[in-house]
Amino acid sequence: MFNLKIIVYTLGLLLVFNGAFMLFPTFLSWYLEEAVSVDLILALLIIFLSGFSMMFFTRDHNNKLNQKDGYLIVSLGWVFMSLSGTLPYLTTGLIPSFADAFFETMSGFTTTGATILSDIERLPQSILLWRSLTHWIGGMGIIVLTVAILPLFGIGGMQLFAAESPGPSSDKLKPRIADTAKRLWLIYVGFTAVETVLLKIAGMNWLNAVNHALSTLSTGGFSTKNESIAYWNDQPLIQYIIILFMFLAGANFVVSYFAIKGKFGQVKKNEEFRWYASFLLIFASITTLIIFFQADLSMNSVAHPVVISEFESSIRHALFQVLAVITTTGFVTSDFTAWTPFLTLLFFSFYFLGGSAGSTSGGVKVVRHIVMIKNAFFEFKRTLHPNAIIPVRYKGKGVDQKIIFNILGFFILYALSFIIGAIVLAANGLDFETAIGGAASCLGNVGPAFGELSPVDNYSALPTFSKLWMTFLMLIGRLELFTVLILFSPFFWKN
Repeated sequence: MFNLKIIVYTLGLLLVFNGAFMLFPTFLSWYLEEAVSVDLILALLIIFLSGFSMMFFTRDHNNKLNQKDGYLIVSLGWVFMSLSGTLPYLTTGLIPSFADAFFETMSGFTTTGATILSDIERLPQSILLWRSLTHWIGGMGIIVLTVAILPLFGIGGMQLFAAESPGPSSDKLKPRIADTAKRLWLIYVGFTAVETVLLKIAGMNWLNAVNHALSTLSTGGFSTKNESIAYWNDQPLIQYIIILFMFLAGANFVVSYFAIKGKFGQVKKNEEFRWYASFLLIFASITTLIIFFQADLSMNSVAHPVVISEFESSIRHALFQVLAVITTTGFVTSDFTAWTPFLTLLFFSFYFLGGSAGSTSGGVKVVRHIVMIKNAFFEFKRTLHPNAIIPVRYKGKGVDQKIIFNILGFFILYALSFIIGAIVLAANGLDFETAIGGAASCLGNVGPAFGELSPVDNYSALPTFSKLWMTFLMLIGRLELFTVLILFSPFFWKN
């Protein structure tokens, strides 16, 4: 029924990948002569030994991988990566509580960006880099990375990509799935490098530039500053650079591929990209006007005065925060929950929008909203003309009825997950605003929420059970519900 050896082997391979990425903060710690160097080496050895042991004892695995194996590998892979990712926090003692360390790590790998840390700036630079790297690894998907490497081991990866790929559609750049994954990673790495250089030129030091580039392209949200990007409120160029790359990260990376290749006609014809850009423009314009005439842009913890014109500042903060929430990046330049009640509700609705399919963003995804809006509109026509055949069209082609049912099922499951998630948090003692904000934020992988979890607060004061419950919401939200929740269905375990 299940190919257990290949599942264990692949999970071991993921741990080795995790250890390989952990070499970067370990080397940085040694280079900077930080006190945590030995602790990071210990964490590194534990991860490598665990991963290589799992691979060694299952090296005689059968290469055949079925769909059920794929779902198990994806779901367990994120859990194993998160569990192993807690070790740098635990061995250094910087986050001594396992629940807190697991929350921080899951928030990193799922690119949620919610944190339990109250004073981020006291952390060693190596730990800050590891936090940002967990975002970057999770952003494009640890499984997509594995898909590009598994063929070297004689293992097919299509089942893994189907379980991991974000959104109801997956445009392919090349016929082979491994080639697709490699090209997506090249774009991902390239954008990260370009943003790093631009942020350095704009005024950040190299470490801050690297960390924020890693967090931006993954639509994660971890910052090296307690004030997040509000720390640079007096340096608009830095914020505009991050705005640009949040926009790119929230768009389908296939669209970026076409743009890089000079195929701008393909970009223009992409229906989801047009809707995505239109949503951002409309909502940012509305937010700008309300901020300019009604809202207070100050953020309680920001000590830096805004030195540019008030209207420019309104445009920048509006564009930044609309992008940060819709793309689920979660960076903050101002406390948007303190602007106006109307904007608070508007931003809450953004938690259920999300970026494009094929991007690193979380949330429902724009393409699902497009299909559902069109289907709802056509239901009016079908009611008036019951005998007419009126298909829903996307990109000029009729959408298969099975896809529409799948999207409808996703919406229902997403709504139920949010409702149940909020109810459980409320039952654990959270007030109404905090419960619904926390559930929406973690399920949508956004980060900052409402109530006691606003952009100027963090998740440290939550009860332990609430933190663990939120890590579950982060996981199912990042893997788009079905991949994880199907494991709880009895028919998954039947032949």
